[in-house]
Amino acid sequence: MPIEIRRFGVGYRRPDGPEGTRGLTGSLIHSDGRGLVSELAFARGGAIAPHSNPNTTWFCVIEGGGWVAVGDERRRIAAGEAVLWPAGVIHAAWTDQIEMRAIVVEFAGADDVAVLEGAARRLKAGQSGRPARGEGRLADRPVDPARHDRSTGEPA
Repeated sequence: MPIEIRRFGVGYRRPDGPEGTRGLTGSLIHSDGRGLVSELAFARGGAIAPHSNPNTTWFCVIEGGGWVAVGDERRRIAAGEAVLWPAGVIHAAWTDQIEMRAIVVEFAGADDVAVLEGAARRLKAGQSGRPARGEGRLADRPVDPARHDRSTGEPA
């Protein structure tokens, strides 16, 4: 079987995002019945409008940084960090002064209920394996003052 290579990035992006999105282009890398993988590029001041979808999604920042929202919570995010967008929960992402690139991994359907040893919390006796819709929050991220330029309001 030959090696399959997909091109994405500059020259392969098209305008993308739900209605109300601005300053965003993207490239679809892979899509099948299990889900999709895409690359998104945010211009300065770009934004994915708040929306929800029925699929569990990971938003993985690979360059730059900006902001993300999940439900009523909002946080800064930078390259090397990923945020979980649970199925059915309103979420968004945007930038202020710098650009941001992200890889988005969207799984078909809602969260899987399987519990993998070492990767999920243990359930208490009689507790259901399926979390309540929208359960969870963004993880705390310590700020390294040496890497944070407060004059721009963005992560360094």
